Amino acid sequence: MIDVNVLRDTPDIVRASATARGEDPALVDEVLAADTARRQALVAFETQRAEQKTLGKQVASAAGDEKSALLARTKELSTSVKEAEATVREADERFNTALLGLSNVVDPAAPVGGEDDYTVLEHIGTPRDFAAEGFAPRDHLELGELLGAIDVERGAKVSGSRFYYLTGPGALLEFALVNLAMAQAVGNGFTPIIPPALVKPAAMEGTGFLGQAAENVYRLEADDMYLVGTAEVPLAAFHMDEILDQASLPLRYAGFSPCFRREAGSHGKDTRGIVRVHWFDKVEMFSYCDPADSYDEHKRLLGWERQFLDAIEVPYRIIDVATGDLGSSAARKFDCEAWIPTQDRYREVTSTSNCTEFQSRRLRIRMRGADGTPTPVATLNGTLVAIPRIIVAILENHQQPDGSVKVPAALRPYLGMDVIAPK
Repeated sequence: MIDVNVLRDTPDIVRASATARGEDPALVDEVLAADTARRQALVAFETQRAEQKTLGKQVASAAGDEKSALLARTKELSTSVKEAEATVREADERFNTALLGLSNVVDPAAPVGGEDDYTVLEHIGTPRDFAAEGFAPRDHLELGELLGAIDVERGAKVSGSRFYYLTGPGALLEFALVNLAMAQAVGNGFTPIIPPALVKPAAMEGTGFLGQAAENVYRLEADDMYLVGTAEVPLAAFHMDEILDQASLPLRYAGFSPCFRREAGSHGKDTRGIVRVHWFDKVEMFSYCDPADSYDEHKRLLGWERQFLDAIEVPYRIIDVATGDLGSSAARKFDCEAWIPTQDRYREVTSTSNCTEFQSRRLRIRMRGADGTPTPVATLNGTLVAIPRIIVAILENHQQPDGSVKVPAALRPYLGMDVIAPK
């Protein structure tokens, strides 16, 4: 959540951020009004509570009619204090609910606008000219079926639309990608983690996924638990309610988990193949660091994403995501988009977000510095490999005229083959 002092001292910055996101800046004023109401309620309660304590002392030394009058006033005040205390609780709840509705303050360096107003930072690699090579590229689903690697028909039969099986070389390719990603992460100082894929509401809300993203979250109502859409959720909540040693930062974790997304609002989009699905596996990087270092840490996460994409040898570009397309927790986000030949466009395959102190305030994660004062840490996340889209990029970019697929050199030790041939 946003620092209350920032909200009080510089509300115009928060309003401008909401406007840049395409959100209603009036919510800022609602939160400020709720803050004023709760502070007024607290003053009223404390005033009456102080009078109650003073009367208690006076009763002890009073006698006769004076004591009777004081006792009567004490009784009245007792009821009034209980009502004032209840008013404080209600005002606190209204304020906290309103505050949770505010998204993080965007980084001033982020481009302002909607989904299509991103800034392209760099192109890496050159898309193949299939026409010059003398053949038309097959799409990933045709290749996957030819290779015995992807089965969407049985996925739909068993689980419904946007589900799939990875079979044979497809399954082996996932294991190879995960092993490559984890080897890279460990080599870069990350601690590997396999986190739970079911979390309590506090973890989901704390990371900001019960706000604008709530419609895409799967909830198990009978258990009041949620299926995670990314390992970011359990990794962010890993240190919930803890005070970390500032000297131990940054703490970096690489989590492998299944990810579940309802994909609400995507009807008719990417219905073919495995580009947009309800379930997939992913390796996610997560970092806790000193807020002063978060901007440099964000660049490091992007660098590690680039390292992985360079290893699988696909053309890609890096974009600076516009404010209106940021998740509620992110102050700034960079996406890496791989070239997909049959779509003649770049598609997102990884992203990295700097969430500054937004998540740590909600999850109550702090660091203790040299002066002993606990202060919020910064949290950042970055996808290292999201399996389906990376498989799509590999199949389409490394395909050969006969339908076989050359395996990128970095994956060969893990996959055990140089070429995936039609079955």
